[in-house]
Amino acid sequence: MKTIVKVKTVVEALENAAEEMQDRRMYVFEGSEISFKDVDNASDHIAAGLLKIGIRKGDRIGLIGTNQPEWIYTYFAAAKIGAVIVALNVRYRDVELEYMLNQSGAKALVTIANLGDMDYVSYFYGFKEKIPTVKDFIFIGDKGFSGSHSFDDLLKTEIDRDALDSTKSAVKPDDLLIIIYTSGTTGKPKGAAISHKSQIASAFAQVEHAKMTDEDVMLIVLPLNHVGGITCSVLASLLSGATGVLIPVPDLDDVVKQTGIYKPTVFGGVPTLYTLLFMNENFKTFDSSHVRLAIAGGSNVEPSLLKQLNDVFPNAKLMNLYGLSESSGALVLSPWESDFDTTVRTIGKPIGDFLVKIIDSKGNEVKAGELGELCFKGDAICRGYFEMPDETRESFDNDGWFHTGDMGSLDNEGYITLKGRKKEMYLQGGYNVYPVEVENVLAKHPKVLMAAGIGVPDPVLGEVGRYYIIPQPGTEPTEEEIKKYCKQLLADYKVPRQIVFKDSLPMTPVGKIMKIKLREDFEESGE
Repeated sequence: MKTIVKVKTVVEALENAAEEMQDRRMYVFEGSEISFKDVDNASDHIAAGLLKIGIRKGDRIGLIGTNQPEWIYTYFAAAKIGAVIVALNVRYRDVELEYMLNQSGAKALVTIANLGDMDYVSYFYGFKEKIPTVKDFIFIGDKGFSGSHSFDDLLKTEIDRDALDSTKSAVKPDDLLIIIYTSGTTGKPKGAAISHKSQIASAFAQVEHAKMTDEDVMLIVLPLNHVGGITCSVLASLLSGATGVLIPVPDLDDVVKQTGIYKPTVFGGVPTLYTLLFMNENFKTFDSSHVRLAIAGGSNVEPSLLKQLNDVFPNAKLMNLYGLSESSGALVLSPWESDFDTTVRTIGKPIGDFLVKIIDSKGNEVKAGELGELCFKGDAICRGYFEMPDETRESFDNDGWFHTGDMGSLDNEGYITLKGRKKEMYLQGGYNVYPVEVENVLAKHPKVLMAAGIGVPDPVLGEVGRYYIIPQPGTEPTEEEIKKYCKQLLADYKVPRQIVFKDSLPMTPVGKIMKIKLREDFEESGE
């Protein structure tokens, strides 16, 4: 059985695992097995290739891909040379890509060549003038355009062992490793600046709490640009020696198929994934006796869904998981001793040595049972938002506490109950969406005078965006053209699902839209 040790960097974690596990199966991708040694070797070649084109410690590398080996090789390669991954969703389009690549100052971009009807080679050839800091484009599965690089060529790079060993030894625990963008209340996404130390701390605490070993198998369904994919899945499986089955895109039939073939022992997903799986006829009949732990995370889980989980996984311990980009991964999990009613009522307790407190609007800690804002402290908390000092000061205080913006309470036994969100964010299908970011896009439409959005309940996606629009005088926009416009500029999970045209919106005396009134009206009348 693999020895689980508290390493200091991701580099150390991979090298230790490769030495101890050697030819043991680390990942499965589309039926092919990839060993620990394979991953270590491939990432060495990519690291050498990145060094050859001029990437150095601290340089940022944009990364777009599905849950595929090349994504993981690039992540570990960057870790080995002290570079920083800028994790980008395959769903991102103009607005997000231009902002995130420029804000991070990305020097290189590793991207798949195509996905569905999206031709990334042509896209970035026409888009490169908008992202001037990106000097090197590296395409997975294609030679790309003139002056770009092929990922396959980087994989063939001859390794200068002395040079690579020198870069590895220079990597420190507090070095920045990955930037994961989370939507901001001002409409500008904020890049959580996650270090080796913070990501390792979260993954290690999860592995210990979940009692993961090299006998475990887990499906890696959540996207790798999300902490649920890269920390809770990839790093957790690395530290424990477990096998990760990579699901390229969250296709339900593929999830069911891979579940039947590889028989995961740890099953994790956001509530939306479970809801959709339970609607899949093939999933209803599969043998779940091998699942020892079923984890639901990402948003509040409805009691009825937890009851279904209990029924579908009769041999499994059921756990909630709470974590954020800013915490590098999991912070809270249901304890093993938590009974079903407590698991339904609460999100669990902090794992590892992480601390929690609940504060009121003045920053004072409240008593047990009282409602306030959840704050966490510990090594998993990231170092702030990348090159956003004002936003960092707003959420990360001088004593090391991260103020989540989520509202909740703490009982006498230490269980946390999540009550709602102080911020306007809603979770659509497990993805964070801030209405103001969408509103900023809507405001640029020539037929939109004013827009305001709220999250409303949805039986499948948990919540969806409902946007109220006042048209420009003399125009008559349609729901179809508004959605089509948003699809061109935003990730598809941010595109409004509901659009309501209004002649006016409730306003405060100082001219701000009263979203609380919009929510109240919706809850009272559905309008």
